[in-house]
Amino acid sequence: MKLFRALLKPITSVAGFTMIELLIVISILGILAVAVLSAINPIEQINRGRDTGSQSDAEQLISAADRYNAFQGYYPWQEDPSDTAAVSWTEIGSTAWTVNGDATCNVLDRLGSTATTAAGCTNSNEIKSSFTARITAGSYNSLFVHNEGDAGSTTYVCFEPQSDAFTVKASDRCDAAAAYGDLPPDFPASACGTVDYYCLP
Repeated sequence: MKLFRALLKPITSVAGFTMIELLIVISILGILAVAVLSAINPIEQINRGRDTGSQSDAEQLISAADRYNAFQGYYPWQEDPSDTAAVSWTEIGSTAWTVNGDATCNVLDRLGSTATTAAGCTNSNEIKSSFTARITAGSYNSLFVHNEGDAGSTTYVCFEPQSDAFTVKASDRCDAAAAYGDLPPDFPASACGTVDYYCLP
């Protein structure tokens, strides 16, 4: 009997955490969580993620326009190879972006896969319809397109940065910082001003 009691005693005498100990641990975890959140700045991280998405979309739009130009011999907003129409700070999504001289042909339809009945507006399948729907949505951070229209002109796609990191890069480029060199002659003047827009390339 004494042996049984001796064996049972260590089992029954094991104690759990007290309420005070649990409260102290929870308080410490709360303080650490607040410190980590303030160091990370979640709003900046969300805005940087959005800007990164806009940057990726701008790259895709530039690539699509360049591929169309390489294959057709003219840009998708131009009617034919003899057309030198420029696009100056055209906002995508706010109004219909139409081909020069043909109001029935939408440039994004020409680049995309959406079937169109407009003459000379055959789609080229350079971009997906889901991409077009995303960049023209009302809640999307607008993209702006600029191209002088001449052969060899650079196509710029710009957007207003939401994060501090992208805002600093845009400001540096507008100031022609050493990291970028002088601004190219066809760089959109509207990109620099009250708001410094982030432009690719």
